[in-house]
Amino acid sequence: MDYISTRNKELKVNSSQAILQGISMEGGLFVPKSLPLIEDLDILMDMDYREIALYILEKFFPQLGRDNLQKAVNMAYDTKFTHKEIVDIKTVMGVNFLELFHGPTLAFKDMALSLLPHLLKISKEIEEIDKEIVILTATSGDTGKAALEGFVDVEGIKIIVFFPEEGVSRVQRLQMITQEGENTFVVGIKGNFDEAQSGVKAIFNDEKFKEDLKKDDYILSSANSINIGRLIPQIVYYFYSYCELVRREEIEKGEKINIVVPTGNFGNILAAYYGKHMGLPINKLICASNNNNVLTEFFDQGKYDKRRELVLTSSPSMDILISSNLERLLFHLTGEDEELIKDKMKELSEKGQYEILDLDTSEFYSNYADEKEVTRSIRDVFMEGDYLIDPHTAVAYSVYKKYKEDSKDGTKTIIASTASPFKFGEKVASSIGIDTRGKNEILILEELAEKTGIDIPDNIKSLKDKAIVHKNISTKEDMKNMIEEFLKVGEIYG
Repeated sequence: MDYISTRNKELKVNSSQAILQGISMEGGLFVPKSLPLIEDLDILMDMDYREIALYILEKFFPQLGRDNLQKAVNMAYDTKFTHKEIVDIKTVMGVNFLELFHGPTLAFKDMALSLLPHLLKISKEIEEIDKEIVILTATSGDTGKAALEGFVDVEGIKIIVFFPEEGVSRVQRLQMITQEGENTFVVGIKGNFDEAQSGVKAIFNDEKFKEDLKKDDYILSSANSINIGRLIPQIVYYFYSYCELVRREEIEKGEKINIVVPTGNFGNILAAYYGKHMGLPINKLICASNNNNVLTEFFDQGKYDKRRELVLTSSPSMDILISSNLERLLFHLTGEDEELIKDKMKELSEKGQYEILDLDTSEFYSNYADEKEVTRSIRDVFMEGDYLIDPHTAVAYSVYKKYKEDSKDGTKTIIASTASPFKFGEKVASSIGIDTRGKNEILILEELAEKTGIDIPDNIKSLKDKAIVHKNISTKEDMKNMIEEFLKVGEIYG
């Protein structure tokens, strides 16, 4: 399996190199040269989650070796997941909610970020890298904690996380700044996620900075979904959930389904797109956005325009105006037109917008939900279905209702439920009628637990007793200095 860059398809790397580099040298993203096909789903029908994970990972990362991948899967999907099958599916009001939040940080990012550290270690050994890997990542909320949890105390790897100081929920913030581990470093950015993400990308593209770090035995890599080692494991849960619905006799084998994904950076829905093109019977990929609806406009009009004020919403992991993984989709939909991709990404960087008309995006439906609709969906699903969802899942449910109204399509549907509602207690509680005014987060969560009969997850309950470990604040312009400070190499650069 070779990987090529979206901005230079002549540049080919193997799977271990793609995982280690994270991003191509000219700024492009790695994509598989061809997608492996699974022509008969019968092969998967008797497999559990771990077995399906191994089966799919072997197809994408054969160079890493079956035994290594088996160990990685076993270590990733162990007792830190509270559900024995790793994920669960709850059928509520005729919709299948795919619960992806049973991992240690209670968000779907755990699904891939529990595995990525092991893939990196294997890749490092294969490539005989003797330098220390520095994971550099920006987060809009959930990636940061999931990456910290996955990489904490992993030998030979340090992790640095940048997050928007005012752009995450209180629980998300606490999860990150209380993270222990000598190899972890967390920095709040005075700005929004896009500024943090663009700052990280600029560092990856700074060849002098990277060369200077190499002299001190450090190399950079990424834990964001721009890293193919983070993206590919997300394909697994779409295959697993389809097989599980067949086993439950909710659908027949070969019957098409819809998949709804609340998305900001476009990685999670891109994984579903890859699944479809590997043989998963998918009718429509439904792209759900919040008020930051750049993706909705793109799919409707062929115009991508980030020139607007970022709206801070109750679904902060989607508060994004630059959807990095859309570049991969464009590469595929334009027939791997690398020159077009380079031009459009340059336009986005310099002008804040680009336009690609006459692009066939018929596989997708896209819409968005505002805050009132999110509140209504949380309330309605709880009152009518006795089921509690978080704001991101509520965005997806709201958009799914719009799709049904627009299309009159009765196809069975999976909604990716991406986070525990207890990570966003204030919004969820107020949506179901709890008065949250003047109350701290812990009291709100206690009242939410009492009203719903659902226990507060232990990993959130324990936050109130944890010490603040990371108190770092930075501007976008000062991010390199923060990295140098953590790595204790600043004096080299003067």
